[in-house]
Amino acid sequence: MTHDPDQPPVPGEHPATRLSEEAGRCVACGLCVPHCPTYRKTLNEADSPRGRIFMMAALLEQRLPLSPEVLHHLDLCLTCRACENACPSRVRYGWLADGMRTWLEPQRQRPAGQLRLRRMLFNTLRHPRWLRSAGWLLQSYQRSGLQRLARKSGALAAFGLARAEAQLPVLQKGHSLHGMHAANGTPRGTVGLFLGCVAQMTDAPTLSAAIFILNRLGYSVEVPRAQTCCGALHQHNGATGAAQALSCENRQAFSTPGLQAILHAASGCGATLAEQDPPLTAPLLDISTFLSQARGWEQVELAPLQQSIAVHEPCSSRNVLHDQDAAYQLLLHIPGARIIPLAGNDQCCGAAGSYALTQAAMADLLLRDKIEAIKTGGARIIAKSNPGCAMHLAAGLRAEGMAIEVLHPVRLVARQMGYENA
Repeated sequence: MTHDPDQPPVPGEHPATRLSEEAGRCVACGLCVPHCPTYRKTLNEADSPRGRIFMMAALLEQRLPLSPEVLHHLDLCLTCRACENACPSRVRYGWLADGMRTWLEPQRQRPAGQLRLRRMLFNTLRHPRWLRSAGWLLQSYQRSGLQRLARKSGALAAFGLARAEAQLPVLQKGHSLHGMHAANGTPRGTVGLFLGCVAQMTDAPTLSAAIFILNRLGYSVEVPRAQTCCGALHQHNGATGAAQALSCENRQAFSTPGLQAILHAASGCGATLAEQDPPLTAPLLDISTFLSQARGWEQVELAPLQQSIAVHEPCSSRNVLHDQDAAYQLLLHIPGARIIPLAGNDQCCGAAGSYALTQAAMADLLLRDKIEAIKTGGARIIAKSNPGCAMHLAAGLRAEGMAIEVLHPVRLVARQMGYENA
């Protein structure tokens, strides 16, 4: 009997049963292999979707013992899900990979310090107050001179924090966005805005810019205080129970009647929210998708920008949400701008949530391809709809000494509309 993976488990059903069934749908045709970023770098079949599914099935059926080598190949997966688009059998690789990580987590022998760090990170993301406190501490660190001192002293490298610290953009002091932001002019409806967790610290200008544009076009914006993390990092790191709890909290937070849509400005969050069950109570849309279809553009004016803007398409947008065209459509509102795709958009940049920190070598190999594409393309502005990818790419450009802006499309449009904080 084959089960629908979206349905609750049958009483008495073994946790591995549905995972085995999903893995069994793979016919090993190999059409996914050339689309896999890690396989293209290692040319090792064990680093391809087909090879990983074979190992998953063997683990589930106890034909293969769990070993550091097996874990290495499974953990090297970005879960970019490019393979899903190529699969004729419609294997749900993202669902399978997340489920395997949850199934394997109790079997991993993590050091006590790593377990404490994971628990602290997951709890911080779940509690907005803790996250705001962390943001305040990081801002103080950057502005007080401690950052410069820590970098010169070598302390960051000694504690294994140098890479994570280098990813941080300059954090801007923001203000609470919670509450209702009333529309300007002719009212056209009310939308909800999902803030995310880390994005509130690292990409606050994008969230403010989104509210600015929506208000100018005539849309009121409701930002519920009770919303929390989308659960992506939990779900992709073997903590699906916590992810499901966060899903319920967000569904309740956005249960306000009358919302036309719930908008997000981070494709990774959007992909996670879109696949959670039960779904949110209003249609979920990327902010660029909503704005590219919104009314009211005739009542605003954008300053010309005679530059090339290269659009980087996040994997979550391209492979899961399939809404990557919206960024191009939104940016076309800027007079004079030349909107072009960044070469290699079919391949992951290597950010992939926490991947850039846990799989640094492969992340850097993939990032190098993006840096070279930017050098060849010549654009001075990169538009990117995922804050994690943006931090990863911007850190790489800084390391190269390249003065190139990496901005969310919404920030670019708001800037051309005269919004000073963008």
